[in-house]
Amino acid sequence: TMAHAEALLVLENFIAGKFVPCSSYIDSYNPSTGDVYCRVPDSGKEEVEAAVKAAKAAFPIWSSKSPLERSQILNKLADLIEHDLEAFAQAESKDQGKTITFARTVDIPRAVYNFRFFASSILHHTTECTEMASVGCVHYTSRAPVGVAGLISPWNLPLYLLTWKIAPAIACGNTVVAKPSEMTSVTAWMMCKLLEKAGVPHGVVNVVFGTGAKAGEALVCHPDVPLISFTGSTLTAQRITEKSAPHCKRLSLELGGKNPAIVFDDADLSQCIPTTLRSSFANQGEICLCTSRIFVQRGIYSEFLKRFVAEAKKWKVGNPSDPTVDVGALISKEHLEKVRSYVKKAQAEGARVLCGEGVDSLALPTGNQKGYFMLPTVIAEVKDESSCMQEEIFGPVTCVVAFDTEDEVIERANDVKYGLAATVWSSNVGRVHRVARRLQSGLVWTNCWLIRDLNLPFGGMKASGIGREGAKDSYEFFTEVKTITIKH
Repeated sequence: TMAHAEALLVLENFIAGKFVPCSSYIDSYNPSTGDVYCRVPDSGKEEVEAAVKAAKAAFPIWSSKSPLERSQILNKLADLIEHDLEAFAQAESKDQGKTITFARTVDIPRAVYNFRFFASSILHHTTECTEMASVGCVHYTSRAPVGVAGLISPWNLPLYLLTWKIAPAIACGNTVVAKPSEMTSVTAWMMCKLLEKAGVPHGVVNVVFGTGAKAGEALVCHPDVPLISFTGSTLTAQRITEKSAPHCKRLSLELGGKNPAIVFDDADLSQCIPTTLRSSFANQGEICLCTSRIFVQRGIYSEFLKRFVAEAKKWKVGNPSDPTVDVGALISKEHLEKVRSYVKKAQAEGARVLCGEGVDSLALPTGNQKGYFMLPTVIAEVKDESSCMQEEIFGPVTCVVAFDTEDEVIERANDVKYGLAATVWSSNVGRVHRVARRLQSGLVWTNCWLIRDLNLPFGGMKASGIGREGAKDSYEFFTEVKTITIKH
């Protein structure tokens, strides 16, 4: 039973330009209160089949539109989302648990920009041409959209990561069946309400809600879906790879990380400390790019630790709708338990928890007592082989350890199965370039974090995924290239 009389929000699948009710539903919780507040369709084979059919039917008309026509529609959609920015931000914060400030300044503006960016980039791609005068031949390439793209997005940055897939897919002329996370489906459903007004023809964007095990599996296994773009866990990606292998599908997989921050003794701590707090705890640490292993050179280790912990303790945890709050709720009860279990494990292994979970008390507002909250937690004296230093925790937890030499820290930073992002703090330009080259990481930020140029490739090495996304990279993934030779 609900404590308050607010009616449950009931979502519907969006197929062929219409909202379609589903025969069964899943409960979705408000992470900041622990109450069920939304019912999400529990879709399966049947719903996915209908969505793929709609996407296939829409493909000939959409793919034959000029890039400019598609560009104008994407820009219109961006305008409509931007016009409703506040409503989207409120919904994202309530559904996901993130602070309203983060949703307003990061999630929704980035979702808008994803559409604008690909609306622009699609106008500037050119194909190649070569000549072989000796045999009287000209060769050129031509690119065409592939067909129906299956897009599966996670719960940490719901609309931000969903639009990062939808925008390039439809900009290139594909049609789409998208499956957002069943835990955070509301903003995707809100976006569907704007598609017709933006001029997106029926069937170009279909959204099927449900779990990975049912809806996701049906989408991945569907023979008429040649492309799958997935952001989520390495475990799920292994299953997607197995299931799509018999169909020879094209995969783009972005799978999280165990990202190091390396702080050399010549780092500017006045910049480094506030940025590293953000890179550890922003969005409750629920970003695949968060730094959860901080290596600090021995000469400044104790000073760094003292200042870092003092600042971490100032981060305010509480009701996500309060604009003064820095840390919202974690996504679910199960996830909170998992994150807490890592802290307990570290303590059992003899590491020191310097602040946060189990050390400081968390005072929550009256309505948020049952929410899934956790204080920013800093762990020191943890061994490199500990699960806290090897596995992705995906919460407001970071480990700080000391190092002595450049060679040593590179070896230790690379000694995990992941390779998504790294940050390097140093005022020595030569060192910055040297270290960046040797880190096994798809992205390296130096003296900053999470500054993105969407033109450039995004993605990871090793267990952090397959493929890259960005202006050129997404264009290559979402189109099929053909080489044509003409003898004259």
